[in-house]
Amino acid sequence: QVQLVESGGGLVQAGGSLRLSCAVSGGTFSSFDMGWFRQSPGKEREFVAGISWKGTYTYYADSVKGRFTISRDNAKNTVFLQMNSLKPEDTAVYYCARTRAPYRTMIPRTTSEYDYWGQGTQVTVSS
Repeated sequence: QVQLVESGGGLVQAGGSLRLSCAVSGGTFSSFDMGWFRQSPGKEREFVAGISWKGTYTYYADSVKGRFTISRDNAKNTVFLQMNSLKPEDTAVYYCARTRAPYRTMIPRTTSEYDYWGQGTQVTVSS
């Protein structure tokens, strides 16, 4: 029912920036927390950043804190991830996802707490 489509990935040199977008359609958007995850070959999918349904609160993995910024535009049903000071270890497929339940009081940080996922967008950071 809900469809998420990521865009904005690409190849960038270390220290560079990228801005990812996630367009959501087919269901309610504004009442759900949203998150960004990433996965590299041979590794588990890991939480990167999350944003509350109102956009008031955000949470970041320690590995990206201070470098990445998550935001949302509920009027456009879109979530963004601004990535600055990129490092080679940031190389991964990045996914956006919607939480299973609306009106959460805390931002979910595990994959099991999200039900709809995008197909992912590749981010490659060269050294």
